[in-house]
Order: sequence, then C-alpha cells, then structure tokens
Amino acid sequence: MFEWLDDAGPLIYPLALASFLATLVAIERMLALRRGRVLPSEIVEIVEAVQPGHDLSLALDVCRRNPGVFADIIRIGLEHAHEPWEVMRDTLQDAGRQRTVALERHLVWLQTIAQAAPLLGLLGTVLGMIKMFSSISLSGLGDPQALSAGISEAMITTAIGLAIGIPTLIAYNLLLAKAEDLVSEIETHATELVKRLRSGDTA
Repeated sequence: MFEWLDDAGPLIYPLALASFLATLVAIERMLALRRGRVLPSEIVEIVEAVQPGHDLSLALDVCRRNPGVFADIIRIGLEHAHEPWEVMRDTLQDAGRQRTVALERHLVWLQTIAQAAPLLGLLGTVLGMIKMFSSISLSGLGDPQALSAGISEAMITTAIGLAIGIPTLIAYNLLLAKAEDLVSEIETHATELVKRLRSGDTA
C-alpha cells in the first residue's frame, strides 16, 4: 500500500519527523491555548470584583491556587496594589511582556517546519533529478526503470513536503492569532484592574 514511500528516497525520514513534530506541537498548543485554561473564570471574577481599600488576601490566594499566565499577572498587580498606580501599571506591563511570551511557546517550531518541509521536498526533487541523470549517463535512455525511479523520488518528496508544509502553515497562523487574541484579553483585564485600584488611590 505504501510502496511509493520506498521511492521517496532518504529524505522521507526527516519529512516524517517534521510531520510528527508539527502534529505534536499543534495538538499541544491547541490544548494549552483553550480560553478557559488561559483565562480561568475565577481570576476574571477577581478582576471584576476587586475593590480598592479592601483586603486583597483572598484574591491573592485564589491567584496562587490557579497558577498560569493570567493568574500570575493579576497576582503581581495585586501584590503592588499598595504602591502608586503608576508603579503598579508599569509592573503589570513588565509582567505581561515577560509572561505572555509563554502563550506563543513552541509556535516557532510550526513556523520552521512550515518553511523547511517544502524545502526538503525541493531538495528531494533535486536529488531525484541527479539520480535520474546519473542513470542516463550510465545506461542511456534505454532503461525506463532507472528513469522512473529518479522521477518518482523527485515528485514524491515534493508532494510530501508541500503536504506537510501547507497544513502546518495554516495551523501556525491560526494558533498565533489565537495567542494574540488571548494576550489582548489579558491586557484588557490588567487595564481594568489598574483602573479599579487606581480609583482608590485618587479618591
């Protein structure tokens, strides 16, 4: 059934590895970027309910019990709630820049595979053509089997490279857009937290 894979040449192995890694990373990121996981409702409720001048220990405890990018950022904001709002704002911005990077973790692998897989396929095409012309130089045009082997290697690796690269590129763009949307939501909630706590600072 998969005899044609034997004709793809040695590049089928790095292409198979690229396909496996792309699938693994895509599944891991799809699970990691679920909105409920990144933005737990308990932490969102804290941002919506926090009041300046009130005891924040319960809110801090909830953030510590729900570790994650969003919870860590809000926790840092609450820990600096007693400081001037400008300091808290800058601290939240720094925390956001440092921690939201985690949402795009491993996506570079998808980008790399999306770019590298078609190039590996192209390399297979070149190697297949070299193989074909070498057989021609040795046996002339009278050996159709040797010619077909070179052509098969050239065409199959190109097709496989594109078959891996195209869906990987789509997955990369979709997951990157999802991560950026989540970062935007986190920034919105962090800004809301600053506004709420600032109201007490300016009262």
